[in-house]
Amino acid sequence: MPDLETINIEHHPLKPFLPPNARLLMLGSFPPPRKRWAMDFFYPNRTNMMWEIFGLVFFGDSQRLVDADNKTFRLDDIVSLLNERGIAIFDTATAIRRLSGNASDKDLEIVEKTEIPQLLSHIPLCNDIVCTGQKSFSVLTEDYGAAVPAMGEYNELAIGDRTMRLWRMPSSSRAFPMKLPEKAAYYRTMMQTIGLV
Repeated sequence: MPDLETINIEHHPLKPFLPPNARLLMLGSFPPPRKRWAMDFFYPNRTNMMWEIFGLVFFGDSQRLVDADNKTFRLDDIVSLLNERGIAIFDTATAIRRLSGNASDKDLEIVEKTEIPQLLSHIPLCNDIVCTGQKSFSVLTEDYGAAVPAMGEYNELAIGDRTMRLWRMPSSSRAFPMKLPEKAAYYRTMMQTIGLV
């Protein structure tokens, strides 16, 4: 185990993305190291499947939000889609230590958690939260006492005076052993239930 005193604390490099019409809040754990970024936005790692999942769900084309020639993503198109559909994004940690220098959730020590009620205060139409990995899910279940739902399902939880649906989705990391079309099917069903597709 590394000496925690010698590991730098990283503070979140991005501001929450909170469209005022948001009906869904997506929560990851924390961005990967900057050297893995292909763009200055959430899920920036070129090997992460999130924007391919969104391409399949909303356009029927996994490459619709990918800029393959430049090895990045179509950020303007992603932001337009999120604003149009009302999807907010942030992470459950605002400060972390990387215990092994990588982006793996299991190697993140959360130093400071995100104030979820404060995020929700900016998006009053939002009644649904999706966690996109086990680390983010564990923060919500520990802090708000939600039972862990089956993959693709949700359980209700109270945050302040709001009753939210907390969805469990497969991780968009390629390390999570599930093929892209199968991951996209889970996300599509969730988006349809919320009314975003």
